[in-house]
Amino acid sequence: MFEIDEQVKQAMMIKAMNRREQAARMIWVNFNFEGIHAYPAAADTAKEGEYDVSFLQYPHRHTFHFKVQIEVYHSDRDIEFIQFKRWCLNQFGNGDGVIQLNNNSCEMLADSLYNQIALTFPDRRVVIDVSEDLENGCSITYNK
Repeated sequence: MFEIDEQVKQAMMIKAMNRREQAARMIWVNFNFEGIHAYPAAADTAKEGEYDVSFLQYPHRHTFHFKVQIEVYHSDRDIEFIQFKRWCLNQFGNGDGVIQLNNNSCEMLADSLYNQIALTFPDRRVVIDVSEDLENGCSITYNK
């Protein structure tokens, strides 16, 4: 091992502390629920053969998986994980039973959740990922 000069070591610690204080801090939670939705425009985008997705125009079931990240302002949890997760899930009716989502896409579900987050936790950066069955989905970043 090599020795670090005490003054250099002190300067490095000060830089590290400054970077730590300026760090962007986010927490994240995951949750899921069963939902039924439809994509009526699938009839208009139908193709023949393997690219035909016209079946999506009819109500069908997925497990919708969410990962929600939200900015926090310090390292002592100004938003507590479990409470935030429960709060997010409650925006969809708390996950009891199958949720009727009508014609909402993953992107629409993310936007709807973000609207509620922005009202309750204003002026924070938020990232929301929503997938159908952990297979296909979206990721939307909402900046301050």
